[in-house]
Amino acid sequence: MNLAPRHTLLLDVVRAHGPQTIESLAERFGVTLQTVRRDVQRLAEAGLLSRFHGGVRLPGSTTENIAYRQRQAMESEAKARIARAIAQRVPNGCSLILNIGTTIEAVAHELLHHRGLRVITNNLHVAALLSTNPDCEVIVAGGLVRGADQGIVGEATVDFMRQFKVDIGLIGISGIEADGTLRDFDYREVKVARTILEQSREVWLAADRSKFNRPAMVELARLNEVDVLFTDAPPPAPFDTLLAQGDVECVVAD
Repeated sequence: MNLAPRHTLLLDVVRAHGPQTIESLAERFGVTLQTVRRDVQRLAEAGLLSRFHGGVRLPGSTTENIAYRQRQAMESEAKARIARAIAQRVPNGCSLILNIGTTIEAVAHELLHHRGLRVITNNLHVAALLSTNPDCEVIVAGGLVRGADQGIVGEATVDFMRQFKVDIGLIGISGIEADGTLRDFDYREVKVARTILEQSREVWLAADRSKFNRPAMVELARLNEVDVLFTDAPPPAPFDTLLAQGDVECVVAD
């Protein structure tokens, strides 16, 4: 497909900032909704974009996540803002479980100067980071280590997590679908994350804007099972309604 300049710019916006609504693209480019819909339709037919109700995203697999190094680079500024917002809410002297994910690793960076934390994690990157904080006790879960991202998963990990009841369980997620389901790709990772929800007095979810309307294969939980959502932009419809209905606090990091 020979791309017109506006098509190239549209693709660049979606690649840089994640899923976009038709309205936001029309406003960004100063064109009508009908023009954007035509552009999106053409790009979708070429396999360069995927459409969802009211918006567009990059095409993606529901069975396989993006490679770890790519995820580290994606939305890095947004993840840093989310991490700072979360760290500001974490009190000294509390207990946490931190799971797998590049946003969670960004949070670990921001907790390096907290005092009196007790952190349980199935993420070797998080463990290595926080072990450099002399005022932080780090407990590492047992289980199978995934070579791709140093995450620890499996039945042994689930059994290990069930020993604890912590103040805050902080989880990342691969996708939040329009019906309010939180989804990920590895069923073993999902079983561990589900256990973290069960063993936490408060559940905090870290998800940048690219996670909204992103499909994945395995259901982890429902949005209304979360106490606080930390993100980098106001959630689009219908997520704003779902958050209100589920009495979920939404913190937009700016």
